[in-house]
Amino acid sequence: MNSNVLIVGSTALDSIKTPRAENPRLLGGSASHAAVAASFFAPVKLVGVVGEDFPPRYLRFYRERGIDLTGLQFAPGKTFHWAGEYEINMNNRRTLRTELGVLADFNPQLPVSYQHAPYVLLANLAPAVQHHVLRQLRRPRFVVADTMDLWLNVARADLLKLLKHVDGFVLNDSEARQLVKEDNVVLATRRIHRLGPKYVIVKKGEHGAILSSPSGLFVCPAFPLEKVVDPTGAGDSFVGGLLGYLASKGGALETALRRGMIYGTVVASFCCEGFGLQRTARLDRRAIEQRVRQLEKLTRF
Repeated sequence: MNSNVLIVGSTALDSIKTPRAENPRLLGGSASHAAVAASFFAPVKLVGVVGEDFPPRYLRFYRERGIDLTGLQFAPGKTFHWAGEYEINMNNRRTLRTELGVLADFNPQLPVSYQHAPYVLLANLAPAVQHHVLRQLRRPRFVVADTMDLWLNVARADLLKLLKHVDGFVLNDSEARQLVKEDNVVLATRRIHRLGPKYVIVKKGEHGAILSSPSGLFVCPAFPLEKVVDPTGAGDSFVGGLLGYLASKGGALETALRRGMIYGTVVASFCCEGFGLQRTARLDRRAIEQRVRQLEKLTRF
């Protein structure tokens, strides 16, 4: 099948510090992690914006992955830069610096060849920008939107408007509770369905993810890791891998979604084993399939 995947989100330079190491200005951003993850399964078209300081080697890396950059915008100024520090417990991190740069005025215009993309990921961006992209699409088969707690606080009305027009919605467990004021995640998914999305995926970090759909619930475990180097981008890798797998398969959507979550969580596990995209960059489909088989053995009973 191998349909195209359109991914719209942030392209960034990430400076990441952990108790053991520090790596400045790595390739990052929601679109970068999601696009690389999806590229293992299907052709990817990327829409983002970079500044004059964006390293040419990162552009070469995108192209080596076969990612279509026709929709990548080049703007005068600096690329979005995020700096963060993790504690020994990698669930705890703090933002040291956020410099929006050219992302502050990002107004994505889809090339004509992108407007008919069948599978679309609206990666983490302001909901108004995500909606602006959505209005440019021509009859997509499946659109999924990701978000973060910031938009729940400062752009809730825009987010609620967006949710009426997407097929799937991805958020973490704390964001789900915040959005619908419900502590029980299972009950929270039911309330989120009422806002519009037919498919709701709640990410629970090292505890996996939950899919709520018209067919009921599906629980996807995380792949257990002995060592986490850097979890930055794992959530984006998860949803990117999921959507890439979905685009590569025909048949029943529900079945492909469930299996896509397994593939997404496996790609995300590799992401956590290196800084930024360093581990994912060395990955191949054979290693992904091998880890999927391992995960199947771990969860079979």
